[in-house]
Amino acid sequence: MTISHLRSEWAPNVTREILAGTVVALALIPEAIAFSIIAGVDPKVGLYASFCIAVVTAIAGGRPAMISAATGAMALVMTTLVKGHGLGYLLAATVLTGLLQIAASLMKLGNLMRFVSRSVVTGFVNALAILIFLAQMPELLGRGPLVYAMTAAGLAIIYLLPRLTTAVPSPLVTIVLLTAVSMYFGFDIRTVGDMGALPSELPVFAIPSVPLTFETLRIIAPYALTLAMVGLLESLMTAAIVDEKTDTTSDKNRECAGQGLANIVAGFFGGMAGCAMIGQSVINVSSGGRGRLSTFWAGAFLLFLIVVLGPYVARIPMAALVAVMIMVSINTFQWRSLKTLLIHPKSSSVVMLGTVAVVVATHDLAKGVLFGVVLSGLFFAHKVTRFFAVASEREGDKRVYRVSGQIFFATAEAFHAAFDFREEEVQHVVIDLSAAHFWDITAINALDRVVLKFRHHDIAVEIVGMNQATATMVERLAVHDKRDGTLAAGH
Repeated sequence: MTISHLRSEWAPNVTREILAGTVVALALIPEAIAFSIIAGVDPKVGLYASFCIAVVTAIAGGRPAMISAATGAMALVMTTLVKGHGLGYLLAATVLTGLLQIAASLMKLGNLMRFVSRSVVTGFVNALAILIFLAQMPELLGRGPLVYAMTAAGLAIIYLLPRLTTAVPSPLVTIVLLTAVSMYFGFDIRTVGDMGALPSELPVFAIPSVPLTFETLRIIAPYALTLAMVGLLESLMTAAIVDEKTDTTSDKNRECAGQGLANIVAGFFGGMAGCAMIGQSVINVSSGGRGRLSTFWAGAFLLFLIVVLGPYVARIPMAALVAVMIMVSINTFQWRSLKTLLIHPKSSSVVMLGTVAVVVATHDLAKGVLFGVVLSGLFFAHKVTRFFAVASEREGDKRVYRVSGQIFFATAEAFHAAFDFREEEVQHVVIDLSAAHFWDITAINALDRVVLKFRHHDIAVEIVGMNQATATMVERLAVHDKRDGTLAAGH
């Protein structure tokens, strides 16, 4: 690995990386506290997690400039475990989550992203943008005219400052300026400190205080498995989004391993499990972050802020951070997707809208993506079935069937129904598969049933034109070509 490659990966522009990471660190604090509250743990658990995860993924992750920390989706999964068993079991589950994610990396599960359609990704992004916006409403609605004015001023700075200069990220200027104004005039508005106490000490390495027994494993395993799945799904989706925003590629399997290692470290330093954050990642990229340094600095500076500058950070008005997050939601939402609703195929639009609806309704990103993937698969299978056909022609006492298209579980019954097993005066049947492809055991089973039924009616069957892949499956799975050619029970 050359110096130039390391520089491009870590810090294409050191100043921009540092400034972008600074904005992210400031925005991480209230979110980490909020997620800790959701999980039912002390704020320091979320803050320590965000520090550990950001720093480790900056080094070990597969997606430069992506921000990973404590997240709301993961916090929701932890709630029951914390209530029932306490913090020690949560930390143990966090370590196990990391181990499971490393195992997923070794199994190359990052490659599964290729099966997620563009419509699902778009739906995921739009749903997350909506959730980010809705999450700001409790800090905005009913808080009084001063909060509205501060938020409006923040948005004005964010969007107008880049017209004058881009030397400093406008979200950073917004946070610093509004904090200074609030402190100078003594505004009585909600601040970061009102959300929870900031820790004043560094995180310390400690093994989770739980019995090392099978019973402990039985308790934490279901939660760890869910956390691992939700974390990987959100991280891989976010990585794909950052790929698109930066016109670069990333190593999805390395990202799985990096997330796993980060969660193991977090668990041993008193932090909860986390994953990639699309909102913070968008802040980072929008502020100029492109390398690993911005992610590393976000985590390191976060720890400095809460431990050393805690009294000052506590006075940051929430209105400033609300303005930043509203900007994030606006920038995250893919507005062009609204224009393409009428242009794209209806199935794609339904998948996108369905993904959005499920995520917004359940506040569960994993359920929304799973719904979108299943729906995309169903639409794809239906589309493929439309290209399947069986044509036939009679030649004396011979019937030739010409099959075209894909034969799999969705078309297998239609394939079987296309044959006439009782046609009079037909002694010989030819099944031409030159334009067909058999994909699975259901398809092979359908072929077996067709051939064996013809034989049952004393009609000779000849199969021609099989491609190599189909022939291989027939050789391995079919029974009609075997010496005792009969269908086994359950075949």
